[in-house]
Amino acid sequence: MLSREHRAIISATVPVLQQGGETLTRHFYQKLFSEYPQVLPFFNQAHQHSGTQQRALAYSILMYASNIDRLEALGPLVKGIVNKHAALQIMPEHYPMVGAALLGAIREVLGEAVATDAVIEAWAAAYGQLAEILTGAEQEIYTKNAQAAGGWQGERAFQVISKTIESDEITSFVMAPADGGEVMDFLPGQYITILATINGEQARRQYSLSDISNGKTYRISVKREPGGKVSNYLHDHISVGSQVSLFPPTGAFTLTSSEKPLVLISGGAGITPTLAMLSKALQTQRPVHFIHAARHAGVHAFGAHIDALAATHPQLKRYYVYEQGAEGADATGFLSRELLEQWIPASRDVDAYFLGPLPFMKAVKSHLRDIGVPESQSHYEFFGPAEALQ
Repeated sequence: MLSREHRAIISATVPVLQQGGETLTRHFYQKLFSEYPQVLPFFNQAHQHSGTQQRALAYSILMYASNIDRLEALGPLVKGIVNKHAALQIMPEHYPMVGAALLGAIREVLGEAVATDAVIEAWAAAYGQLAEILTGAEQEIYTKNAQAAGGWQGERAFQVISKTIESDEITSFVMAPADGGEVMDFLPGQYITILATINGEQARRQYSLSDISNGKTYRISVKREPGGKVSNYLHDHISVGSQVSLFPPTGAFTLTSSEKPLVLISGGAGITPTLAMLSKALQTQRPVHFIHAARHAGVHAFGAHIDALAATHPQLKRYYVYEQGAEGADATGFLSRELLEQWIPASRDVDAYFLGPLPFMKAVKSHLRDIGVPESQSHYEFFGPAEALQ
């Protein structure tokens, strides 16, 4: 039970978290992996090395502590975390492991003079409250997925029925259930998790579903990442006829129904969720402005597909910008404010969805704000510190 005294202590630790949150979370992950190696498959070690996961966790802890008296303000953050956890199939039994490592890290990093017994007790109560919120919301997703037509819980065997090279870096995999059954519907923008066993070690990775829901198959389009354990495994070792294990689709970054013009902006592999969004939008008469940025033509995936759609759907306007080379592009360089001013409806009363590498997202968010697209109509998925996208 989180008491008034507990809340006061949690609020008082906010300045400490602001100063050393990332150091704390780095030590937390070291402790968690050392003492509970069974959780390793749930984490992307490349994100560990880059510090992405540490920064995301530090931000989440800080937001929770800062809003301990008004948890309703955490709605969007909690929704994103819950969907990520559901995608990975995080279960209630995993939470005590994380809690023990977190409390141990707080005591060891801050020291007993700061992390007193009262502070540890307060954080134990706070973590218990947070775990209860998350496990309850995650169970709702598991139950809904299991009860849906074509749905399931846990892993399900799928067979790869096609493998298509889309660019120098991206390859698509279409997968159908090995049991011959149907698959549950999903919302445009959602992702699915692959459970892979590589050299005897399990790994779980989420990939955006890159085609519209059809009740029979799922398609993911995977970029080969330098040093990417799972992406390289899929490119090099998974072929037509291979069997893979999937968890049900989920995700909070989804297309909502609207009559406003739709602007889809992607950079690199960020194009994958926008493809399903585009297909869904083209089932209506909604105007669509599709903007894609790539390093060069060789890594531009789905260009011919988008061009074909534009040729048969008058409401679709498409624009490409390449960092290198002009052939096939509408502009050369980076996606600038000036280009967005030209390519987005002058009224700015649009729904804009964007995804790509962090520097790209940061620039797009700034440009959209500068040219007058309301923040409430600008949609993206990002779990790190808010200032990273300012």
